[in-house]
Amino acid sequence: MSAIVQSIDANKAEAQQELTDGFHLVIDALKLNDINTIYGVPGIPITDFGRMAQAEGIRVISFRHEQNAGNAAAIAGFLTKKPGVCLTVSAPGFLNGLTALANATTNCFPMILISGSSEREIVDLQQGDYEEMDQLAIAKPLCKAAFRVLHAADIGIGLARAIRAAVSGRPGGVYLDLPGKLFSQVMDAAAGAKSLVKVIDPAPAQIPAPAAVKRALDVLKSAKRPLIILGKGAAYAQADDAIRALVEKSGIPFLPMSMAKGLLPDTHSQCAGAARSTVLKDADVVMLIGARLNWLLSHGKGKTWGDAPKKFIQIDIEPREMDSNIEISAPLVGDIGSCVSALLEGIDGKWPAPPADWTGAVTAKRNDNIAKMAPRLMNNNSPMDYHGALGALRNVIKERPDAILVNEGANTLDLARGIIDMYQPRKRLDVGTWGVMGIGMGFAIAAAIETGKPVLAVEGDSAFGFSGMEVETICRYNLPVCVVVFNNDGIYRGTDVNPTGGPDVAPTVFVKGARYDKMMEAFGGVGVNATTPDELKRAVDAAMDSGKPTLINAVLDPAAGSESGRIGNLNPQSKLKKK
Repeated sequence: MSAIVQSIDANKAEAQQELTDGFHLVIDALKLNDINTIYGVPGIPITDFGRMAQAEGIRVISFRHEQNAGNAAAIAGFLTKKPGVCLTVSAPGFLNGLTALANATTNCFPMILISGSSEREIVDLQQGDYEEMDQLAIAKPLCKAAFRVLHAADIGIGLARAIRAAVSGRPGGVYLDLPGKLFSQVMDAAAGAKSLVKVIDPAPAQIPAPAAVKRALDVLKSAKRPLIILGKGAAYAQADDAIRALVEKSGIPFLPMSMAKGLLPDTHSQCAGAARSTVLKDADVVMLIGARLNWLLSHGKGKTWGDAPKKFIQIDIEPREMDSNIEISAPLVGDIGSCVSALLEGIDGKWPAPPADWTGAVTAKRNDNIAKMAPRLMNNNSPMDYHGALGALRNVIKERPDAILVNEGANTLDLARGIIDMYQPRKRLDVGTWGVMGIGMGFAIAAAIETGKPVLAVEGDSAFGFSGMEVETICRYNLPVCVVVFNNDGIYRGTDVNPTGGPDVAPTVFVKGARYDKMMEAFGGVGVNATTPDELKRAVDAAMDSGKPTLINAVLDPAAGSESGRIGNLNPQSKLKKK
């Protein structure tokens, strides 16, 4: 009888014990670490998790495709220096998000891809579970780190490890695998609360060695034709004041890579953006700040860099980046803010200004190129060419420097990079290191969510196709995004023909006269068809003033555009004669 009473009492105590589960522990761990937005697509096994997260005050932005949600999370990480979170379902959903995760890692954007997954017991024996896949094994080669959590008590540690891995050192993408059973695991609420981890100082300052700082200053001081190249790592660092002080105190011309535009205004007297070819070819000492000597800089060698001997100073938090293509004379390993501050301490009132013949030559070349370009940007042709259309948008950004510009395409990207001046940091978001298409709507949505600023997304018609369905997402959340689709009826241009004379159009040709603006209207947004630069400017101004979701179909000449834009040399061509 006594044993029965004890059993009854124990059952009552257990019933009265406050419990929690995997759903709530993941939510509590995110909130504890100030992660308050999730980008994703609902479905098995994470549908209820999204509902619960929203109920607990986390903003859950639901997309139409996981790759776009992943791109949104990645650029959120770039803008905030906190890992953006993308939430997907298992297997196919995970794979859709994986492209964005790999792209985030390549671009050094802190991001965490959290995916539900099938049960380990069945997956490991390959017994054919629903959406069976060993997701952790697939993710590992494509991201900075990958973890799986099997027990509710480890959720806090698992998320802490993911956060720290994403933002420490060189930032990147992290995968976190959460099997379906984990969400419904139950444990004591008090023990669950104790298991959560508040990540402290996940990206500590990495102070450069004093000897390395002196070496860099000595090399810089010896230069006759110095150049500073600013990469998107410099923009991510948010060391804007220190970088500006270094450039201005040194007097050295600077060349911004595309996502570093605006760290100092493109109209700054030392900006060499319009003299890129000249400064790369003629400089004798080049200091890289958050930029890598990859294909975007011709690997630091070849005809782009000319015949003049060069010495390179490189600031990077990753020691293995040094000498990746050519010898780095003065490697400076550390975080950009600490390295730039250390260099500033060595640049005093006695620092020699760059020779006047060098700075004068750079200024003259820049001004000459700007003057040659100006008339092309002022035409009001119908149908539009790229220069007329981009000239109109250039004026929009000049009048609204706090707006965020998202840009992708081939010719649309290449020409916009040089034509549209930027005035503030982290206002230009584009395809980055891989040059991958499809980032447009994801980047635009996250930029609006994370900053509250108006967003202008300038898209090639081909690039827009990768993520265009997300205009519904833009309308659903009523975001201040204006999308401009440069519509020239095809990939690169719309004039190719089928050489066989058959009924199929050429592989690069789209529907003639397509009206992308009607897509936005279908979801309650504003659609505009613009045929001249003047019409385009008025339509964009109206959209930016109203803050309403807007899509402008900018009608371009189908013959406008060149093969692969400015990187046509990367597109192999057959040397065989046509029969």
